[in-house]
Amino acid sequence: MAHRDGDGWVQCHCGNKHWGLHGAAGLLLLRERTLLLQHRAPWVHNGDTWGIPGGARDSHETVIEAALREAVEETGIDPELVTIHRTVHDDHGLWRYDTVIATASPNLIPHEMNDESQELLWVEWENVDSMNLHPSFAKTWPTVRKILELDF
Repeated sequence: MAHRDGDGWVQCHCGNKHWGLHGAAGLLLLRERTLLLQHRAPWVHNGDTWGIPGGARDSHETVIEAALREAVEETGIDPELVTIHRTVHDDHGLWRYDTVIATASPNLIPHEMNDESQELLWVEWENVDSMNLHPSFAKTWPTVRKILELDF
């Protein structure tokens, strides 16, 4: 396993603390008009909210490598069953979160792999807004949803 050097907090000039010394990335997995959401455990930062699998990026990783690694760690997916389409950046200058948009093969089956997740659920796009979303995901979701509606 490669060296993990991305874990840690960054105090951002936006006023928030962000996880990931080199930024963070998440994998937004689509299947038809649903996306895979992760219900975060109550004890994690911004716990008891819904978001996408993701986390801190290590210095040696590309955005896509980080998003896939985190998704494998948190959901046990097979990356061979994922097709990457594009990335959406939420750039804060000092820190950046990258949402990697990908489609999932019908054979892809996610599983809760650690205690960071309470539940994994395929959610129809139309129902995402009614959920208690992770603050960062809630901020980028309108932009991502527009992209999904145009491209998928």
